[in-house]
Amino acid sequence: MKTAKLLLHCPDKPGLIAELTDFITVNNGNIVYLDQYVDHVEKIFFMRMEWDLENFLIPVEKIEDFFTTLYAQKHDMHFKIYFSDRKPRMAIFVSKMSHCLYDMLARYTAGEWNVDIPLIISNHPDLQSAAERFGIPYYVFPINKDNKAELEQQEMKLLRENNIDFIVLARYMQIISEEMIKSYPNNIINIHHSFLPAFVGAKPYHAAYTRGVKLIGATSHYVTTELDAGPIIEQDVTRITHKDTVVDLVNKGKDLEKIVLSRAVQKHIDHKILSYKNKTVIFN
Repeated sequence: MKTAKLLLHCPDKPGLIAELTDFITVNNGNIVYLDQYVDHVEKIFFMRMEWDLENFLIPVEKIEDFFTTLYAQKHDMHFKIYFSDRKPRMAIFVSKMSHCLYDMLARYTAGEWNVDIPLIISNHPDLQSAAERFGIPYYVFPINKDNKAELEQQEMKLLRENNIDFIVLARYMQIISEEMIKSYPNNIINIHHSFLPAFVGAKPYHAAYTRGVKLIGATSHYVTTELDAGPIIEQDVTRITHKDTVVDLVNKGKDLEKIVLSRAVQKHIDHKILSYKNKTVIFN
């Protein structure tokens, strides 16, 4: 079954749901999913709607134009339409840590994700064997402070040539430039090794151990130009006791990072996230 998925937000007003569902029904579509939310503080209406295209009267290539003319301009809507027969194309950026990469590639090869992964980019050669094992091209850009601008331009060229829709930073230990972030707004997903804000620095688990924490967490978020401050997609925690060593914390943290990052990527692939200002609305 080929479907269309519509995500939108606009100023709230009476009758929006009736108008939008009418657009589907009068054109012989069958709604298979509908969820909506109103932020009463901001007075903003959010909606995700999916419908079967089998008997839909508007040609697929014309749906966006029709919707813009009939509804988006009238109601000041920001919207995107996605079609189920087009797989998003995802690039993975890694450094030396492999746990998030292996978890995503396992889900990908098991057919859990409706996504294509044309390439993996790294600033180190260490994980090339992992990419080869899964048959995915692996590109090394040994970025340092002197060549960063030049090599990132090469990365951008590679991403464009492969029609990449979004990027996942699987513990990629480089700061992404403002140019790349602006080229992929709300389409670069990062995993952070704690709740945000939290323990900063190179050894967060050691700092957490020293403080005797009882919980550790992980946060996945979209990347913005403000470091580690983008819209949060997914978070989770696990319990810690006085018996846990630093090694225990690191291993529990890695497990959390894998789960939280994969949940965030799944939601992005399924087009269940709407970003507004610096927050996200996550549809079930």
